[in-house]
Amino acid sequence: MRPTPADPEAWNAYLAEGNATQARKRVAADVLLRDAAGGVLLVNPTYKPGWDLPGGMAEANESPERAVTRELGEELGLNITLRGLLVIDWVAPHGPWDDQIAFVFDGGTLDAHQARGMRPHDEELSEAAFVAPDKARELLRERQRSRLDAAIRSLDEGRPVYLHDGGPAW
Repeated sequence: MRPTPADPEAWNAYLAEGNATQARKRVAADVLLRDAAGGVLLVNPTYKPGWDLPGGMAEANESPERAVTRELGEELGLNITLRGLLVIDWVAPHGPWDDQIAFVFDGGTLDAHQARGMRPHDEELSEAAFVAPDKARELLRERQRSRLDAAIRSLDEGRPVYLHDGGPAW
């Protein structure tokens, strides 16, 4: 017989068992940060090839927006207020990885002083640079390039964009 909420201890044990068998999703959270000239901030990670948007992976039970602000603080010494959600991308399993949900948030435009002082603050990044959007598209891998394009489109349209494995969801 299934427990009921009338027996809180048995009910919580029952719910915990269900929770333990449900799928877990990896969550990535990046940010679109711009400078006054319209450049896009990219970072060059030391642990994988190619350039990326700033951000990273969420820790267990960490919200996507908390993950990206934590990563910005750790890796770039930035403390910013996010201005909204731009992109959600469901990424299919690939290689050794299970599926993932990736978010891109709007970090707004940094002032000239912040932009000039941009540099990596830990060993996970070798470089950080503001580059023109067209140059950013050249430097980013395909999946990140799709998210950048969707993030810029989201800013233009004033609503978040949902991607399915980097492409249009419908």
